[in-house]
Amino acid sequence: MNSPTYDPKRGRWIPWVFAGGLLLVVVVNMVLVYFATSTFSGVTVPRSYERGRGYEQVIAEAARQDALGWSAEVSLSGGALRVAATDREGRPIYGRVEGVLLRPLDGTEIPLAFNATGSGRWAAEVVPPRPGLWEARLTLFGPNETPFDIRQRVMAQ
Repeated sequence: MNSPTYDPKRGRWIPWVFAGGLLLVVVVNMVLVYFATSTFSGVTVPRSYERGRGYEQVIAEAARQDALGWSAEVSLSGGALRVAATDREGRPIYGRVEGVLLRPLDGTEIPLAFNATGSGRWAAEVVPPRPGLWEARLTLFGPNETPFDIRQRVMAQ
């Protein structure tokens, strides 16, 4: 019976395969570390830690607004941003509106000057510089200057 003989030349490449595999893992990890540190940091708001600590105030403000029972409809058409506000029973809310039209993509802000157009309705002339998605960030100051925040996205044609 023939017994296998050991050939030292035959197995020399095996340690190099392991070394090459480990080198490949290190290179891939270094590429991932580079992209992880040189691209988007994940922070979407400045001073996020401080804002997070005040989140109870945000919840309290949302509860206050919910208790008011007010609702607002925002539309953008014909070169004007229109707002209509009603209370819980559907009656119009009287007051004034202030705010801006913001493009979330690049942070462009257009200040708005609202004029009352009737019972619980306001309009502001605006021509967005480019079509696309915009966000109306408005504050309705109702009876007794009670603030009501309105955030609604509108599409400009």
